Amino acid sequence: MSTHNPDQLHYQEIHEIADQLATGEQTSYAITEALLDRIGQVDQTIGSYAWVAHDDALAAARRSDARRAEGRPLGRLDGVPLAIKDIFDRAGWRTEAGMASRRGTVATTSATVVERLEAAGAVLLGKVHTTEGVYTEHTPPFRAPLNPWDAGRWVGVSSSGSGASVAAGLCFGALGSDTGGSIRMPSASNGVTGLKPTWGRVSRAGAVELAATLDHVGPMCRSARDAGLVLGVIAGADPRDPTAAQVPVPDMSVGDGPRSLAGVRIGVDPEWSYRDVSADVEKAHRAAEARLADLGATMVEVTLPDPTQAIDDWFGVCAAQTARAHGDGFVGARDTYGPALRELIERGRSMSAMEYDELLQRRWIFKGRMEAAVSQVDSVLIPAMSFIAPPVEKMIRMDDETTAGVHRFTVPFTLSQLPTITFPGAFTTTESGVPFPVGLQMVGRAFSEQSLVSVVDALQRTTDWNQTHPAL
Repeated sequence: MSTHNPDQLHYQEIHEIADQLATGEQTSYAITEALLDRIGQVDQTIGSYAWVAHDDALAAARRSDARRAEGRPLGRLDGVPLAIKDIFDRAGWRTEAGMASRRGTVATTSATVVERLEAAGAVLLGKVHTTEGVYTEHTPPFRAPLNPWDAGRWVGVSSSGSGASVAAGLCFGALGSDTGGSIRMPSASNGVTGLKPTWGRVSRAGAVELAATLDHVGPMCRSARDAGLVLGVIAGADPRDPTAAQVPVPDMSVGDGPRSLAGVRIGVDPEWSYRDVSADVEKAHRAAEARLADLGATMVEVTLPDPTQAIDDWFGVCAAQTARAHGDGFVGARDTYGPALRELIERGRSMSAMEYDELLQRRWIFKGRMEAAVSQVDSVLIPAMSFIAPPVEKMIRMDDETTAGVHRFTVPFTLSQLPTITFPGAFTTTESGVPFPVGLQMVGRAFSEQSLVSVVDALQRTTDWNQTHPAL
């Protein structure tokens, strides 16, 4: 474990790199070359990248340096190297989504979010691994990334490559997606900051679909400040995706200096936050409450709806929508699917219209109750998971208790489509003596991402959890 060291280029934050580029202290080419070298050394072990776009990245860095040297207009991410999850199309690059049936599939156009990153000057280093079809398993011929903190512990799904690459200093930020926790679980497991925006805040055009009304696209970075910066670039209405919300995107950037939370109301539900969670999660949660209060926030007890039925319903909704996404082509390619994704699709295909409608009715009722509960405050503090990332073996043989523990704090907010930001709230020590991050989560009202970023940024300015890195 190492704390933030300005001499370690690879662990810098996006805004720090942007400042170094602006002052001429660094060039995009030099930074990109350094990260590509690090990927070549470190990722042989971690395995976060599906493949690296070495030549394209260096060419993009040269173009950024030329724009800067010639005094041309610069984007908000100009020259900053990032990675993208292998579900987002980039013209001329493969999009395989961890699926054997998609091996060698080359995109002819770019996803809207990729277009927006490149228009903002970002240097794309390549594609990072995801689970098969954006669901729960890594299946051959694709490898599962290793957790940079402890290779024996879960790296999270399905934005596993995004979480591992950011944590290991192999990019400064990455695009992820979240259908049931796939930004939040890898963020908590790898000790990074992940922002799952309100459904519709970010276009899904050009992204491989898992379940349309559950899929959220968002950034995974080293700080709330960086996550807000990237979200501000990729968010907004999109003619290519009619479901992208016609809601103005606020300036989510934050300045330097200490921040007060005076006047901010933050909710805590003791039943949600303290029942059936591990001791290290409860300790981190209570410490965060105290720190938020010290920053001036008013802590308010709230009552969130019971998520038990919603967690079970999420699997049904996801199954039906995934079956629709894969369509009749699934029948002929069934044998190329891994067991988890195949079982999910078959469940969806066997569901009756009445069964699905019952799920939807319960979903919208739950969504309304959750929105009402969250509307009482500016945001709600909860754990990211009931425990720290478990050993890999336990996740392979996932029992009911483990399934509930990893979904309890995630699927309620994909069903309700509300924004959340996940961040490291402490560190603990595993049984083997390895330091390991403890994830917390802040939930907000619809389209309140700016407020979430501001609150977690204030918290991160008084701690160094997000500036603590694995010693790789």
